[in-house]
Amino acid sequence: MKRSFYPWAVVALLWVVAALNYIDRQVIFALFPLLRSELHLSNMQLGLLGSAFLWVYGICSPLGGYLADRFNRRAVILLSIGVWSTVTLLVGLSRSYPQLLAAQALLGISEACYLPAALALIADYHGEATRARAVGLHQSGLYAGVVLGGWGGGWIGQNYGWHQVFYVLGAFGVLYSAILFFQLKEAPGRNQANQNSAEKLPFLPSLAELSAKRSFWLVVCANCLAAIAFWCVYGWMATFLFERFHVSLTTAGFSSTFYIQAGSFLGIFFGGWLADSWSRSSRNARYLTQAIGFLLAAPALFVVGVTGSWWTLLACLVVFGLGRGFFDCNLMPVLCQIVPARLRATAYGVLNATSCIAGGVMAAGAGFLKDRMGLGAALQLSALSILLGAFCLASLKIAGRRQERA
Repeated sequence: MKRSFYPWAVVALLWVVAALNYIDRQVIFALFPLLRSELHLSNMQLGLLGSAFLWVYGICSPLGGYLADRFNRRAVILLSIGVWSTVTLLVGLSRSYPQLLAAQALLGISEACYLPAALALIADYHGEATRARAVGLHQSGLYAGVVLGGWGGGWIGQNYGWHQVFYVLGAFGVLYSAILFFQLKEAPGRNQANQNSAEKLPFLPSLAELSAKRSFWLVVCANCLAAIAFWCVYGWMATFLFERFHVSLTTAGFSSTFYIQAGSFLGIFFGGWLADSWSRSSRNARYLTQAIGFLLAAPALFVVGVTGSWWTLLACLVVFGLGRGFFDCNLMPVLCQIVPARLRATAYGVLNATSCIAGGVMAAGAGFLKDRMGLGAALQLSALSILLGAFCLASLKIAGRRQERA
């Protein structure tokens, strides 16, 4: 591959890994009705399956990000996909609820290293002129994974049983990790000075340096508030459609993911182009693009929770996805503006940790709210959470202006 094209080839190679990453974590939600029937589980127990993954994944993410800053990012990525694919096979071997819960927790540990390392590697290969678009293309793999996990997982589970879903995913991951071993290269632009600088700063002092930045914590808050909504939607939307509109499991799994991700695809491409272009004249462009996305997503999600019209619901899911795309494609580029290059992966690991803990609470809490208020109310509360996230981003814009004056 020519060197000039290789930065985009890295995005293409990691796109498949990103898709597999989110298929493996999303597919469990599409299988809730089958798991409830076979293992006789309550709504709270089903919610905890998603939460177990998210909490363990989140807790391990800062360390995973730190490893990617300190050591070879390529090696961290290869180790992560190899281990999580093996663990996916173990999920399929589960025969009881405790076994399934433990396997989901192990999956969280093994996946924790991937996203911080992958996004930091992409940021190493791409400068300010293309960074949001490159990150956005990679994030589109996550969206594709959500669709394939919801639709494909629901179809395989409905026709062949839920165990087979995890056997197929685990085998594919092991095979692709072998391909990646020969094709993925460490970024030459990641110079020795940066590596030595990262090695001199241990894990806890790295976290302390990040904690001293007010702008970083505003991003953390916005990301957490968004995660509350996103994981409520991803965890329970299929069940919401299955019960409210009485569609098949396959239709519910497809509709709960495809329309959101279709909107997200549009959001990352348009939001990435907008932010990359706008950032040439304003340092606040990336924050503002994210805030615009939240202001699109919040009212759309609120309508989803109250409408009885199938077509209105689908249109609002597209708009909700559009808003998420605006936010996602600019998250790592925003970090690149406010944290040192040697702490990018660690910073993203902290974002993963805090957002997954918040999202895990909502994934389980939505099961609790479902029994008392209904899933529609849980979705409305999630819309309010996104709106609060927009206020955090507005505060980040103000913080950026103060830094300019200083």
